[in-house]
This record gives sequence, structure tokens and C-alpha cells, in this order.
Amino acid sequence: MVDLGFRGEVADLYHRYRRGYPPQVIAELVAALELTGDDLVMDLGCGTGQLAIPLARQVRAVVGLDPEGDMLARARTAAAGESAQNICWMLGSDADVPTLRTLLGEGSVSAACIGQALHWMDHETLFPALRSLVRAGGGIAVVTNGLPLWLQDSPWSRALRSFLQEWQGTKLVRTCGTDEASQRNYRSSLAGAGFEVIESRVDYSDELNLEQVIGGVYSALPVDRLPPLERRPEFADRVAAALAGHAPFLEHVSVAMLIGR
Repeated sequence: MVDLGFRGEVADLYHRYRRGYPPQVIAELVAALELTGDDLVMDLGCGTGQLAIPLARQVRAVVGLDPEGDMLARARTAAAGESAQNICWMLGSDADVPTLRTLLGEGSVSAACIGQALHWMDHETLFPALRSLVRAGGGIAVVTNGLPLWLQDSPWSRALRSFLQEWQGTKLVRTCGTDEASQRNYRSSLAGAGFEVIESRVDYSDELNLEQVIGGVYSALPVDRLPPLERRPEFADRVAAALAGHAPFLEHVSVAMLIGR
């Protein structure tokens, strides 16, 4: 299993600062996948439950799968706080889907959802493997939750990107699967696995404060790339200086959904 570094305090930072999904996105998924209170849904790369917990309110049960135990522990705590008792949290990755098919049975899952995590997975192998796990009439939802904070088309985002590139000494280009080329690749792979693909999108805007911007950066870093504790005041001061004059930090989020039926 690949170690992505999202453990330790990163799990708490991820849960606190990583944006969730507005109710309209959950409603779109439920409608597009025709989910009911009788259905079992799998959330692959579930993180700390941003997608699994609201989906659990709409279906019989959710299986949340993630390769990082600390993320699952934080997800379990979050679910308990939301009284979401119909979620089973499992340690595993996309490579474990064939084993899950043996464990749960073919056609046992109504839908498989992947929220802002597919870029870590081998989707060309995953989609065919999911086809036999998902029941007839079921589907797959690939959800990408907007561009990273530092790749958006706004003065404050460009200023943040410039600072982060200087701080890390490298150019920041990873889009986490949100770019059109990645989306086109996902659509093609879904179709190649025998799914009929439809697209949906929910756009909204949100205003962030400085703490949320800094926390959002921390939530995206593996634990070994976080600024050391003793340097975080300096990091925060330098982010504040880089973004001076660019407030308000308005974020335009486009949630793209590829639904394979």
C-alpha cells in the first residue's frame, strides 16, 4: 500500500480545513445514481468522511475505504459526532477492490463514489473492477471538488502560488484531477469499462479567512512536508505578507461530477 503521508496531525488538519460538499452536490449524486434508503454505497478514498457522512443520511449504509488509518480514525470520530452509525470504515485502497468483491459479493454495492481522490488511484484498473462489484443499474461517481487554493484564477491565489513555490523551491502544477485533460481521461476510462457517462456540475462561491487559507495549504501536505512547528509562525506571517492587499479571499468552487451508469 502506498504511503501518501496523510497521517498524524494531517488527518486533523484535513478534517478541519478541507472543504466539504454543499447539500446540492449530495442531492445531485442521490438523484443521478437513483439512491434510496435500501442502498449500500462505497466511498473510495473517503478521507475523514466529507462525502461518506452526508451520503450515509440518504442510504442504508456506506463503506468508507481509505489507505490511511489516522484518516479513518478521524472519520469515525466525525461520524459519531453526526450520529452517523451506518458507516463501516475499512483500511484499504483501490487495489483491494477485487478482494472486496469476493468479500461482499458481485453486484452487492449500489454505487461507488470517489471524491477528490481518483488522482491517487489506477483508474484504468479500478473502473473495470468496480463494474462487477456494482449491481445492475448502479453506478460510479467521480467527484472533483474544485481547483487547489493556489491554482485558482484570482490575484490572491496567484500570490499564494508564488509564495509557496518560493518556500518549497518547486513549481506547483498538480491539479488533483480537476483539469480538463484528467476529466477527459476519466470519462474515456469509464466509457471503456462499459459505463454510460453523464456529467453534472455545481458551482458556488465562498469567502475564506487567512487561517482557512493557511489551514487549507497544511491539509494538502504530507506530514513530512509540513513546516516544522517552530517555523509555522514564520510561515503564517509570510503567507499574510504575500496576500496583503488581496482580501477578500473569495473562492469560486466548481464541483464536477462524472456519473457512470
